[in-house]
Amino acid sequence: MAQLKGNDRSAFVASMFGRISRRYDLLNTLMTVGMHYMWRRKAAQLAATHVSGDILDVASGTGDFAFDLLKHSNVNIVVGLDFSSEMLDVAIRKSVKLGLGGRFIPVIGDAHILPFPDERFASATVGFGVRNFSDLPKALADIVRVTRRGGKVTVLEIVRPQDRLSSVLFLRYFRWVTPKLGKIFAGDYEAYKYLPESVQHFMSAKQLTKLLKEAGLRNINVETKGMGSIAIISGERP
Repeated sequence: MAQLKGNDRSAFVASMFGRISRRYDLLNTLMTVGMHYMWRRKAAQLAATHVSGDILDVASGTGDFAFDLLKHSNVNIVVGLDFSSEMLDVAIRKSVKLGLGGRFIPVIGDAHILPFPDERFASATVGFGVRNFSDLPKALADIVRVTRRGGKVTVLEIVRPQDRLSSVLFLRYFRWVTPKLGKIFAGDYEAYKYLPESVQHFMSAKQLTKLLKEAGLRNINVETKGMGSIAIISGERP
């Protein structure tokens, strides 16, 4: 697939996630052998520690990151923003089953132009989403803008491993296994062909950390999991 940019990329990604929304959770579990639950819990713990109030979860998708955040007693509500109404529909149904009431608030919106005032949230998170942003520096800057001073921004993302052998093994697995799983379980080979392509063209944890620093974060903590293929990066807005 040719590298799409700007509005074309956003429209493609929104359409793709809409198509796979009902099977997204299942495929995540299969592709990561269930490890995504542990990674997300760790990221949620970092995001919720030493903050109190409301949290914004950008690219909230089917809501799992938001629901892990809401397990922390110091979190009042989580606003889950995503540009796919189909993904948020899944999140809404799950929040009802979990009995969360009004603590999960879904919002359809664009991560590059967040519809919130400055310093609205105690913390902000993005789980497996920044890789799909069409203008990553702009989106990160806006996420920092709506996070209050002293608050946190936490990113959980698939990255290119620094170790050469790990990188080769990881990309081969993603390139060959992921599309086949997508075809079998979601009936959408093309959508799951995009995912390994997006990883191949994405950056390392070090490069992503640099962008977060340029967006204004300080005291940045970086943890990698999954042979260096998963980065959990959390920083404070001074």
